[in-house]
Amino acid sequence: MQSKKAVASSTQPAQPVQRVIKKYPNRRLYDTDTSTYITLAEVKQLVMDTESFTVRDAKTNEDLTRSILLQIILEEEAGGAPMFSEAALANIIRFYGHAAQGFMGTYLEKNVQAFSDIQAKLAEQSKHLTPEMWAQFMNMQNPLMQGMMGSYVEQSKTMFDKMQEQMQKQTEQMLGAFMGKR
Repeated sequence: MQSKKAVASSTQPAQPVQRVIKKYPNRRLYDTDTSTYITLAEVKQLVMDTESFTVRDAKTNEDLTRSILLQIILEEEAGGAPMFSEAALANIIRFYGHAAQGFMGTYLEKNVQAFSDIQAKLAEQSKHLTPEMWAQFMNMQNPLMQGMMGSYVEQSKTMFDKMQEQMQKQTEQMLGAFMGKR
């Protein structure tokens, strides 16, 4: 005879279980999936492998995933080949507390996703190339990249224009509400 839990799980489609990593006060990370302590480098590998995971404080169960991801970025930036210039970081910081903060996060997220999609398409297309085909591909890479980057830039511009329209509408609504309260 099967238990109720076994019956329920056999009738429902299997959902991928999100991997839980517990962070202890001694700063150690414990992977509950493998029952082992892991390093920040191993958490980075989970990200690279597109594994779904969450990092939780072992005592309070608070979600620490964002802070761990930021810590990985900090280590990567300090590792000698930074992705962000000081000017770019300063500009990002300036958006905190600014009216456009919410829009900027969405804008950056969509742009990074669009760039990742382009990179994945390029990787998929180049996977089946022989060395001769690869040489030809590299010769025509400049026009190909210009075309891909052109569409990326156009998509980025469109997202930015939408963000500006949303900000303008919200400003008009706020001013309309403010002016109506006189």
